[in-house]
Amino acid sequence: MRPPEQRVRFCQQCGSELVQREIEGADRPYCERCGSPVFFDPKLAAVVLTAIDGKLLMVRRGVEPQMGRWAFPSGYVDRGESVETAACREVLEETGMIVEVERMLGVYSRDGRDVVLIAFAARVTGGEMKAGHDAQEVGLFAPEDLTNLPFPHDADILRDWQRHP
Repeated sequence: MRPPEQRVRFCQQCGSELVQREIEGADRPYCERCGSPVFFDPKLAAVVLTAIDGKLLMVRRGVEPQMGRWAFPSGYVDRGESVETAACREVLEETGMIVEVERMLGVYSRDGRDVVLIAFAARVTGGEMKAGHDAQEVGLFAPEDLTNLPFPHDADILRDWQRHP
């Protein structure tokens, strides 16, 4: 799939064809007719660490990327949705557990990546543990057993959670 800057060809304001122009230090699509630049915003995702009896709630991913690997419940924030609401929704969708956000663990991003993660610690308030439509299974793991996590920021998120579990 082509990057977004190669897929957007016409101005969303006036419909004219876009050209590339350096704007604020980066080449961006630009409309010469109405003067509108196109900025590609990052995707925002929520990641949730929830302990049950000292073990972390994990999902075996049922979708790419990293399908089949154990991961923290996570997912994208919908437009108009708070990050905290998205965090709770994703845990419910993936694990069947109802949680309440207790605190933010941190914000994680890297140059060249289009996803910004906001990680939370949460506590269970209800629900029944069962894999959702995009998870193969749900499990509980001791934090010290989580040595082969699938995503680049996972070790940092786990470390930040362990500072104040």
